[in-house]
Amino acid sequence: MTNFTVGYFTMTEKEAIEYANSNLDFFQPGANLTCKEIGDGNLNYVFRIVDQQTGQSLIIKQAGPVARISDEFKVSPDRNRIESEILRLQGELAPGFVPEVYHYDPVMNCCAMEDLSDFEILRTAFSAHKTFPNLAEHLSTFLVKTLLQTSDLVLGHKEKKELVKTFTNPELCEITEDLVYTEPFYDCPRNDVFLGTRSYVEKEIWNDPHLALETAKLKFDFLTNTQSLLHGDFHTGSIFVTEEETKIIDPEFAFYGPAGYDLGNVVANLIFAYVNGNSEIEDPEKRENYLGYLQSTIKKTIDLFKEKFVIDYKDKVTEKVASYDGFLEHYLNGILSDAAAVTGLELCRRVIGIAHVKDLTDITDPVRRAEAEIFCLKLGKSFILNRGNFQSGSDFTEAINNN
Repeated sequence: MTNFTVGYFTMTEKEAIEYANSNLDFFQPGANLTCKEIGDGNLNYVFRIVDQQTGQSLIIKQAGPVARISDEFKVSPDRNRIESEILRLQGELAPGFVPEVYHYDPVMNCCAMEDLSDFEILRTAFSAHKTFPNLAEHLSTFLVKTLLQTSDLVLGHKEKKELVKTFTNPELCEITEDLVYTEPFYDCPRNDVFLGTRSYVEKEIWNDPHLALETAKLKFDFLTNTQSLLHGDFHTGSIFVTEEETKIIDPEFAFYGPAGYDLGNVVANLIFAYVNGNSEIEDPEKRENYLGYLQSTIKKTIDLFKEKFVIDYKDKVTEKVASYDGFLEHYLNGILSDAAAVTGLELCRRVIGIAHVKDLTDITDPVRRAEAEIFCLKLGKSFILNRGNFQSGSDFTEAINNN
């Protein structure tokens, strides 16, 4: 019998079954368990364990000492603690939008949580050009509930500063600082640029000093602005969906930063789905309908975020000076400006940097792929350089249409 108490090691599928039997009070004694490692992300090992007789199942997620994307990234397994704690907190702030956490183990750096196998990863669903009518409603609710209620607007300042300490996440923040804010905007050896796109990148991204300056400003705001507790990696690969429900997973990059970061990240990934559909759907009517759905979802996500933020602001804010005339507008405008900037950063870094998205890499025709990537880069530059001009959903969709 494996001893899971003496020190950390990376589990195999067989050991994950042993762990479930010995350390979790979830399955019946003697249950016939099977396990499959299903992790397809950049960092972790994800084991799905199923009782073959009852169908009961759970997920064990274990953090490794290095990123699966590259051994260059040494990452603290403490991210598993951060993920477990923030999932529990988000479950309180936005009930029903995150998986339930059953167990956290600081020795094995793993957690056991609800199995969402009845759900579909949103990026995968979008690759099949599926639509989800409630998505904007769900995303905007989750974002408002988690961002507003973890800010100085609502929390006592000492309580909020304690949370900042709890969710200090230097290793994973460093990955974001490098891969999002720094490396895509110069000729970094670690970048990975598609051949058909490279000449545009060299001319319009790496040789634009104005763009470089603006990304430097954004990086230092990211480093210093502890506005809200963020998910930190809020893309369509971190969202599980059915026709009726939406669940947010993988908040291991969680930290305190600019509130617009999560909103901008998900908007950029909706744009990636849009670009994929535009490139891959051959039937004109189907393509028009799908692109219209995504534009509507982008617009609704932003406009519903604004609407719900104002309602909850007036209901939940406790900070006296936040009640002064004009402060709400100032605060919300700042979030939307930051969201536009992050939309632009994400559009650029997923084309240029080491961590790509299947929305682009799955475009089979090389000419169409290059066109799609250059579309993202042009749009990304506009969002970064003109970020203060994006204050409504229609501002974002007009930029897409005019690009």
